[in-house]
Amino acid sequence: MTSREDEALAHAAVTALTGQLALAPKPGLPDPRDLDARVTRVDHIALRWSAKALVPGLAAMAAAARRAGEPTPGLRSELGAIGRCTEHSVGLAGGGHRGALWALGLLVAAAALDPGAKGIGVATTAKTIARHPDKRAPRRPSRGSSVSAKYGAAGARGEARAGFPHVRRAYDALAAARRSGATEEEARLDALLTVMSTLQDTELLYTAGPLGLRHVQAGARGVLEAGGTSTPAGAAALTAFDADLHARGWSPRGSAGLLAGALFLDAMPALVKAA
Repeated sequence: MTSREDEALAHAAVTALTGQLALAPKPGLPDPRDLDARVTRVDHIALRWSAKALVPGLAAMAAAARRAGEPTPGLRSELGAIGRCTEHSVGLAGGGHRGALWALGLLVAAAALDPGAKGIGVATTAKTIARHPDKRAPRRPSRGSSVSAKYGAAGARGEARAGFPHVRRAYDALAAARRSGATEEEARLDALLTVMSTLQDTELLYTAGPLGLRHVQAGARGVLEAGGTSTPAGAAALTAFDADLHARGWSPRGSAGLLAGALFLDAMPALVKAA
Protein backbone atom coordinates (compact mmCIF):
# COMPACT_ATOMS: atom_id res chain seq x y z
CA MET A 1 0.00 0.00 0.00
CA THR A 2 1.26 3.49 -0.85
CA SER A 3 0.60 6.97 0.48
CA ARG A 4 -1.82 7.43 -2.42
CA GLU A 5 -3.80 4.42 -1.21
CA ASP A 6 -3.74 5.76 2.37
CA GLU A 7 -5.30 8.97 1.05
CA ALA A 8 -7.88 6.96 -0.90
CA LEU A 9 -8.96 5.14 2.27
CA ALA A 10 -9.22 8.44 4.16
CA HIS A 11 -11.28 10.07 1.42
CA ALA A 12 -13.55 6.99 1.23
CA ALA A 13 -14.18 7.24 4.97
CA VAL A 14 -15.02 10.94 4.76
CA THR A 15 -17.26 10.29 1.75
CA ALA A 16 -19.12 7.74 3.89
CA LEU A 17 -19.50 10.32 6.65
CA THR A 18 -20.73 13.09 4.35
CA GLY A 19 -23.02 10.56 2.66
CA GLN A 20 -24.58 9.93 6.06
CA LEU A 21 -24.96 13.68 6.59
CA ALA A 22 -26.77 14.02 3.24
CA LEU A 23 -29.55 11.59 4.18
CA ALA A 24 -33.01 12.92 5.08
CA PRO A 25 -35.16 12.68 7.02
CA LYS A 26 -32.94 11.36 9.83
CA PRO A 27 -34.88 11.18 13.11
CA GLY A 28 -33.32 13.54 15.63
CA LEU A 29 -30.12 13.92 13.59
CA PRO A 30 -28.59 16.68 11.45
CA ASP A 31 -29.62 16.46 7.80
CA PRO A 32 -29.92 18.78 4.77
CA ARG A 33 -33.19 20.24 6.04
CA ASP A 34 -31.05 22.16 8.55
CA LEU A 35 -29.79 24.29 5.68
CA ASP A 36 -33.26 25.83 5.35
CA ALA A 37 -33.39 26.92 8.99
CA ARG A 38 -31.60 30.00 10.24
CA VAL A 39 -30.76 28.44 13.61
CA THR A 40 -29.23 25.20 12.31
CA ARG A 41 -27.80 26.26 8.95
CA VAL A 42 -24.40 27.28 10.34
CA ASP A 43 -24.16 24.10 12.43
CA HIS A 44 -24.84 21.86 9.44
CA ILE A 45 -22.30 23.65 7.26
CA ALA A 46 -19.76 23.30 10.09
CA LEU A 47 -20.39 19.55 10.22
CA ARG A 48 -19.66 19.28 6.50
CA TRP A 49 -16.43 21.25 6.78
CA SER A 50 -15.24 19.44 9.89
CA ALA A 51 -15.88 16.07 8.18
CA LYS A 52 -13.38 17.09 5.49
CA ALA A 53 -10.90 18.02 8.21
CA LEU A 54 -10.72 14.33 9.15
CA VAL A 55 -8.85 13.41 5.95
CA PRO A 56 -5.26 14.10 7.11
CA GLY A 57 -5.75 12.26 10.38
CA LEU A 58 -7.40 9.25 8.77
CA ALA A 59 -4.65 9.07 6.13
CA ALA A 60 -2.07 9.19 8.94
CA MET A 61 -3.87 6.29 10.66
CA ALA A 62 -3.77 4.25 7.45
CA ALA A 63 -0.07 5.01 7.04
CA ALA A 64 0.63 4.03 10.66
CA ALA A 65 -1.14 0.70 10.14
CA ARG A 66 0.73 0.08 6.90
CA ARG A 67 4.07 0.68 8.63
CA ALA A 68 3.15 -1.53 11.59
CA GLY A 69 2.06 -4.41 9.38
CA GLU A 70 0.08 -6.06 12.17
CA PRO A 71 -2.42 -5.05 14.88
CA THR A 72 0.05 -4.49 17.73
CA PRO A 73 -0.35 -2.63 21.02
CA GLY A 74 2.05 -0.04 19.63
CA LEU A 75 -0.22 0.56 16.66
CA ARG A 76 -3.20 1.01 18.98
CA SER A 77 -1.34 3.66 20.96
CA GLU A 78 -0.23 5.45 17.79
CA LEU A 79 -3.79 5.49 16.44
CA GLY A 80 -4.98 6.97 19.73
CA ALA A 81 -2.39 9.73 19.57
CA ILE A 82 -3.28 10.55 15.95
CA GLY A 83 -6.97 10.52 16.85
CA ARG A 84 -6.52 13.04 19.66
CA CYS A 85 -4.58 15.38 17.37
CA THR A 86 -7.27 14.98 14.73
CA GLU A 87 -10.00 15.82 17.25
CA HIS A 88 -8.20 19.10 17.91
CA SER A 89 -8.01 19.91 14.18
CA VAL A 90 -11.66 19.03 13.70
CA GLY A 91 -12.57 21.28 16.62
CA LEU A 92 -10.89 24.20 14.87
CA ALA A 93 -12.92 23.39 11.72
CA GLY A 94 -16.25 23.42 13.54
CA GLY A 95 -16.26 20.34 15.75
CA GLY A 96 -18.32 17.17 15.81
CA HIS A 97 -17.74 13.63 14.53
CA ARG A 98 -15.88 12.36 17.60
CA GLY A 99 -17.70 9.02 17.60
CA ALA A 100 -17.38 8.69 13.84
CA LEU A 101 -13.64 9.39 14.04
CA TRP A 102 -13.19 6.55 16.53
CA ALA A 103 -15.07 4.05 14.36
CA LEU A 104 -13.74 5.20 10.99
CA GLY A 105 -10.17 5.50 12.28
CA LEU A 106 -10.12 1.87 13.41
CA LEU A 107 -11.78 0.68 10.20
CA VAL A 108 -9.40 2.68 7.99
CA ALA A 109 -6.41 1.29 9.89
CA ALA A 110 -7.80 -2.24 9.57
CA ALA A 111 -8.32 -1.79 5.83
CA ALA A 112 -4.71 -0.58 5.48
CA LEU A 113 -3.44 -3.61 7.39
CA ASP A 114 -5.21 -6.02 5.04
CA PRO A 115 -5.72 -4.34 1.64
CA GLY A 116 -7.52 -7.36 0.21
CA ALA A 117 -10.12 -7.56 2.96
CA LYS A 118 -13.75 -6.73 2.34
CA GLY A 119 -16.67 -5.73 4.53
CA ILE A 120 -16.88 -7.89 7.61
CA GLY A 121 -13.22 -8.91 7.34
CA VAL A 122 -12.21 -5.28 7.90
CA ALA A 123 -14.41 -5.08 11.02
CA THR A 124 -12.79 -8.25 12.39
CA THR A 125 -9.31 -6.77 12.01
CA ALA A 126 -10.50 -3.53 13.64
CA LYS A 127 -11.67 -5.60 16.62
CA THR A 128 -8.17 -7.01 17.05
CA ILE A 129 -6.68 -3.50 17.10
CA ALA A 130 -9.32 -2.16 19.50
CA ARG A 131 -8.78 -4.91 22.05
CA HIS A 132 -5.34 -3.53 22.87
CA PRO A 133 -5.36 -0.83 25.59
CA ASP A 134 -4.25 2.68 24.68
CA LYS A 135 -1.65 3.26 27.38
CA ARG A 136 -1.22 6.90 26.38
CA ALA A 137 -4.90 7.78 26.68
CA PRO A 138 -5.80 10.53 29.19
CA ARG A 139 -6.65 9.21 32.65
CA ARG A 140 -9.69 11.48 32.90
CA PRO A 141 -12.84 9.52 31.93
CA SER A 142 -14.86 10.81 28.98
CA ARG A 143 -18.58 11.50 29.16
CA GLY A 144 -19.21 8.40 27.06
CA SER A 145 -17.15 6.13 29.31
CA SER A 146 -18.84 7.58 32.41
CA VAL A 147 -22.29 6.92 30.95
CA SER A 148 -21.20 3.41 29.90
CA ALA A 149 -20.10 2.66 33.45
CA LYS A 150 -23.28 4.10 34.96
CA TYR A 151 -25.73 2.18 32.76
CA GLY A 152 -23.68 -0.87 31.76
CA ALA A 153 -23.75 0.11 28.08
CA ALA A 154 -21.05 -1.13 25.72
CA GLY A 155 -20.26 2.36 24.47
CA ALA A 156 -17.92 3.17 21.61
CA ARG A 157 -15.05 1.13 23.04
CA GLY A 158 -17.24 -1.90 23.65
CA GLU A 159 -18.67 -1.66 20.14
CA ALA A 160 -15.17 -1.67 18.65
CA ARG A 161 -13.88 -4.47 20.88
CA ALA A 162 -16.85 -6.60 19.85
CA GLY A 163 -16.00 -6.14 16.17
CA PHE A 164 -18.55 -3.39 15.47
CA PRO A 165 -21.72 -5.53 15.60
CA HIS A 166 -23.93 -2.57 14.72
CA VAL A 167 -21.77 -1.65 11.75
CA ARG A 168 -22.20 -5.24 10.59
CA ARG A 169 -25.95 -5.06 11.10
CA ALA A 170 -26.17 -1.84 9.10
CA TYR A 171 -23.99 -3.37 6.37
CA ASP A 172 -26.34 -6.36 6.11
CA ALA A 173 -29.43 -4.14 6.23
CA LEU A 174 -28.10 -2.10 3.30
CA ALA A 175 -27.78 -5.21 1.17
CA ALA A 176 -31.19 -6.55 2.20
CA ALA A 177 -32.97 -3.26 1.44
CA ARG A 178 -31.31 -2.98 -1.97
CA ARG A 179 -32.36 -6.53 -2.82
CA SER A 180 -35.95 -5.67 -1.89
CA GLY A 181 -36.01 -2.83 -4.43
CA ALA A 182 -35.43 0.15 -2.12
CA THR A 183 -33.70 3.23 -3.50
CA GLU A 184 -30.18 3.93 -2.23
CA GLU A 185 -31.44 6.63 0.15
CA GLU A 186 -34.17 4.32 1.49
CA ALA A 187 -31.65 1.50 1.94
CA ARG A 188 -29.35 3.79 3.90
CA LEU A 189 -32.20 5.07 6.08
CA ASP A 190 -33.28 1.50 6.81
CA ALA A 191 -29.68 0.69 7.78
CA LEU A 192 -29.62 3.70 10.12
CA LEU A 193 -32.90 2.63 11.74
CA THR A 194 -31.55 -0.89 12.14
CA VAL A 195 -28.70 0.51 14.22
CA MET A 196 -31.03 2.79 16.21
CA SER A 197 -33.35 -0.11 17.02
CA THR A 198 -30.80 -1.88 19.25
CA LEU A 199 -27.81 0.40 19.92
CA GLN A 200 -27.23 1.45 23.53
CA ASP A 201 -26.36 4.98 22.47
CA THR A 202 -24.41 6.63 25.31
CA GLU A 203 -25.13 10.14 24.01
CA LEU A 204 -28.84 9.36 24.13
CA LEU A 205 -28.52 7.79 27.57
CA TYR A 206 -26.85 10.98 28.77
CA THR A 207 -29.57 13.30 27.45
CA ALA A 208 -32.70 11.13 27.74
CA GLY A 209 -31.89 8.32 30.16
CA PRO A 210 -32.85 4.64 29.82
CA LEU A 211 -36.53 5.40 29.18
CA GLY A 212 -35.60 7.77 26.36
CA LEU A 213 -33.25 5.20 24.87
CA ARG A 214 -35.98 2.56 24.85
CA HIS A 215 -38.40 5.06 23.32
CA VAL A 216 -35.99 5.71 20.43
CA GLN A 217 -35.27 2.01 19.93
CA ALA A 218 -39.01 1.27 19.81
CA GLY A 219 -39.62 4.10 17.34
CA ALA A 220 -36.92 2.80 15.00
CA ARG A 221 -38.30 -0.74 15.22
CA GLY A 222 -41.76 0.62 14.46
CA VAL A 223 -40.61 2.05 11.13
CA LEU A 224 -38.89 -1.20 10.16
CA GLU A 225 -41.84 -3.34 11.25
CA ALA A 226 -44.14 -1.14 9.16
CA GLY A 227 -42.17 -2.27 6.11
CA GLY A 228 -39.21 0.10 6.11
CA THR A 229 -38.85 3.51 4.53
CA SER A 230 -39.60 2.26 1.01
CA THR A 231 -43.24 1.47 1.89
CA PRO A 232 -46.05 4.00 2.45
CA ALA A 233 -46.68 2.77 5.98
CA GLY A 234 -42.97 2.82 6.83
CA ALA A 235 -42.49 6.29 5.35
CA ALA A 236 -45.43 7.59 7.42
CA ALA A 237 -43.98 6.00 10.55
CA LEU A 238 -40.60 7.61 9.79
CA THR A 239 -42.20 11.05 9.45
CA ALA A 240 -43.92 10.66 12.82
CA PHE A 241 -40.78 9.32 14.48
CA ASP A 242 -38.70 12.16 13.07
CA ALA A 243 -41.15 14.80 14.31
CA ASP A 244 -41.26 13.18 17.75
CA LEU A 245 -37.48 13.16 18.25
CA HIS A 246 -37.02 16.71 17.02
CA ALA A 247 -39.80 17.89 19.34
CA ARG A 248 -38.12 16.15 22.30
CA GLY A 249 -34.65 17.34 21.32
CA TRP A 250 -33.25 13.82 21.44
CA SER A 251 -30.38 12.99 19.10
CA PRO A 252 -29.17 9.39 18.62
CA ARG A 253 -25.76 10.54 17.35
CA GLY A 254 -24.02 7.22 17.99
CA SER A 255 -26.10 5.57 15.29
CA ALA A 256 -24.98 8.10 12.68
CA GLY A 257 -21.29 7.34 13.16
CA LEU A 258 -21.86 3.60 12.92
CA LEU A 259 -23.87 4.02 9.71
CA ALA A 260 -20.86 5.92 8.30
CA GLY A 261 -18.74 2.89 9.23
CA ALA A 262 -21.09 0.59 7.31
CA LEU A 263 -21.01 2.88 4.27
CA PHE A 264 -17.21 2.78 4.39
CA LEU A 265 -17.22 -1.03 4.43
CA ASP A 266 -19.71 -0.98 1.58
CA ALA A 267 -17.26 1.07 -0.49
CA MET A 268 -14.35 -1.33 0.07
CA PRO A 269 -14.85 -3.60 -2.96
CA ALA A 270 -14.58 -0.60 -5.31
CA LEU A 271 -11.44 0.59 -3.50
CA VAL A 272 -9.81 -2.84 -3.72
CA LYS A 273 -10.63 -3.06 -7.42
CA ALA A 274 -9.18 0.40 -8.09
CA ALA A 275 -5.95 -0.33 -6.20
